[in-house]
Amino acid sequence: MGLVTSFARPNLIGMGKNMFLLTLVLAGIVAASQAQGNSNHLKGQTSLYLKRAVSQPVDWYPWGADAFQRAKQLNRPILLDVGAVWCPWCILMDRETYTNASAADYINQHFVAVKVDFDSAPELVAQLQRAQAVLNLPAGLPLTSFITPDGKLYFGAGYLPSERKADKPPFREAAEEALTRYADQGKIEKESFQLEIPK
Repeated sequence: MGLVTSFARPNLIGMGKNMFLLTLVLAGIVAASQAQGNSNHLKGQTSLYLKRAVSQPVDWYPWGADAFQRAKQLNRPILLDVGAVWCPWCILMDRETYTNASAADYINQHFVAVKVDFDSAPELVAQLQRAQAVLNLPAGLPLTSFITPDGKLYFGAGYLPSERKADKPPFREAAEEALTRYADQGKIEKESFQLEIPK
């Protein structure tokens, strides 16, 4: 009589399902922690344009006193982005620059970033467009403005690509120019537009 050895055969189908479920659970945990890590100050905003930016790595603030107080504490200029969900150039700039980890890191180190929905703030947008026009700066969408902590708009642009395109400077170049100009407070006093800012 021969020796009969029995081996337990693993249930490969059951194991495959369990591994698949485990992978889904882990992916969900990672995604949730990344979303929390990227959360900025736009959480709770009702504007669709601002809601879409909640998970961007830029540390966005809504327009308000908190942003200006933070800029004063850090002695940094404010980078203001005004856009709309229906604006293709705004969507492109969001995708190219504001969701780019390297660009966002640069912004977070040198500016206090503020995001405004064109459709939700008509009076503010009119004031900003007037200021950019007075300073002979682009006033279309997206509206990219650089503002001192005490509310002086001193530099700005429209759409800024991630890399130079024809006559458009890249975002990083414009941001560096804004920082250089910010260091010259005497020039800002002469060449700026005082905005009405929240207290």
